[in-house]
Amino acid sequence: MTPIITCLLDGRYELAEGLLWDELTKHLFFCDILGKQIHAMHWDTKEVTTWDFPKVVGSFGLCKDGRLIVAMKDEIILFNTVTKIYEVIAKIEPDNPRTRLNDGKVGPDSAFWVGTMDDISPRTPIASLYRVAPDGNVTQIATEIRTSNGLAWSPDTKTMYHSDTGSGEVFAYDFDRDFGAVTNQRKFAQLDNTVGRPDGATTDTDGNYWSAGVSAGNVNCFAPDGQLLQSIAMPVPRPTIPCFAGPNLNTLVVASLRPHGDDELLKEFPKSGGIFAMDVEHKGLPTYRFG
Repeated sequence: MTPIITCLLDGRYELAEGLLWDELTKHLFFCDILGKQIHAMHWDTKEVTTWDFPKVVGSFGLCKDGRLIVAMKDEIILFNTVTKIYEVIAKIEPDNPRTRLNDGKVGPDSAFWVGTMDDISPRTPIASLYRVAPDGNVTQIATEIRTSNGLAWSPDTKTMYHSDTGSGEVFAYDFDRDFGAVTNQRKFAQLDNTVGRPDGATTDTDGNYWSAGVSAGNVNCFAPDGQLLQSIAMPVPRPTIPCFAGPNLNTLVVASLRPHGDDELLKEFPKSGGIFAMDVEHKGLPTYRFG
């Protein structure tokens, strides 16, 4: 059955990304990468709180102490949403002018997993995936990536997913949450512009992997064995990341970007850059916290 999609927030953000659900405060968080902002929408009132940053915000996560861990251009910071004071705990590729931090998530090991991307077109495989431990120690996990994306974990935490938007590849790894280690990299899916190159992602309680097909206007659902189960056509051409949200974690929320430089596309899809929602017959997983 095709789900009914509604526009949850017609914000027309430049590049909405990083959706996550905070079950403690009933807030849906997301960032506008190019707008250099993080937003939090209260689920019931729809009131939005916004924080501004001095650099682009690639991604972020929740911390056990109530702060946010933020991937800001080439720095990992801990941000206090009340005082707006932050501390830098790590720098990643600060000497490479071509790259910036992109998709990131807190994993089951309470570390922040984050990748970089080549920020200049045509994108080349010069980016990497990293693990940032609670003490700020940074470990390089994977290399030769164009645009690091698609981080998510299986319900039993034994599998980690990661994608490269540029190559269209989605990888699966064996994951050890006790040591924050990955082994046995294998290709999970190879995606093209027909289905949609893999952008942000999430998983559900059945172990399915949901990926935003950013180049095809789809959200794609894959079974744990890599079989494509469903492609949901979005009302905007460039969805960026799906996330399960709401009190029952059964609302699939999808962020999007505004395809600047294409006036006809913007005219046809004026709500590009908005946040969309649909009820689905699947349930998401709780959000992990850093620290």
